[in-house]
Amino acid sequence: MKFSMGLPTHHVADVEQWCTAAAIAEMSAAAEAAGADAVFVTDHPAPDTTFMRKGGHHALDPFVTLTVAATATSRLRLHTNLVIMAYRNPFITAKALATLDVVSGGRTIIGTGAGYLEAEFAAVGADFARRNAVTDESILAIRALWSGEPVTVEGLHFRAVETVSLPLPVQQPHPPIWIGGNSDRAIRRTVELADGWNPMPSPARASRLLRTPPIESVADLDRRIGDLRIACEKAGRTDVPEVIFTPIGVDMFRGELPSAEAFIEDMGALAAIGVTTVTVNLPGATRAEWIDNMAWLGAEVIAKVS
Repeated sequence: MKFSMGLPTHHVADVEQWCTAAAIAEMSAAAEAAGADAVFVTDHPAPDTTFMRKGGHHALDPFVTLTVAATATSRLRLHTNLVIMAYRNPFITAKALATLDVVSGGRTIIGTGAGYLEAEFAAVGADFARRNAVTDESILAIRALWSGEPVTVEGLHFRAVETVSLPLPVQQPHPPIWIGGNSDRAIRRTVELADGWNPMPSPARASRLLRTPPIESVADLDRRIGDLRIACEKAGRTDVPEVIFTPIGVDMFRGELPSAEAFIEDMGALAAIGVTTVTVNLPGATRAEWIDNMAWLGAEVIAKVS
């Protein structure tokens, strides 16, 4: 089992504690030292107050934040979780991702999804109604651009004629692409366009806000992984994509550390159904406490299940 750790840069009320280059570097180095495979950040350039009242969060720019993390580490992978394709022109996104992969020596993971905050789409001038089509065409355009050949393609909101973009990513043919979302469309997008599927634990009561079907148990996830395998077979895909998930019941975004035994038990249950990477948010009232908790996770959990 691999671990991708959330960098707690959503704590924007205390920038010095969590959001400076020094803070990001220190936490990233701690994650690498503890044996984590990656660190991740989210993508919320313009959240609205309704989202914030319902438990939402702010975020630093994902590409800048992960570049800082890259400078403090040598092995740790750099995971966008999730960058919303429809928020940006795909060629701008391609340049940011390729740059991150080049400066890090080939450590980028592209977690992406269609998005769900209609107000945020409006704020950045993105087309909410067409977000799924824009996501698909953006991934296709980016993959074509990274072939190294001139690209001529017209999308819903762009037109490229003999377009080239260098340098190419270090990872060829492209960095791993992981698709977020629980829906049939997310599964289809994974099978057709990506290397991994990243569903999320989602209670039924949150489905309307998150615009994704619920996954409330390991059994729910197991059924959906079965759907993923069936979709691969129907499409003639011989490999099964990686599966990335946040452990149900032990995500600690606002909670306390569970026991190591409970954590390890959950990792075993997820591994048994095909999960290959878990995304984890650790608690910590201060950066020092977060770093201590990261060291605990490394010694008591990661070392025993990786």
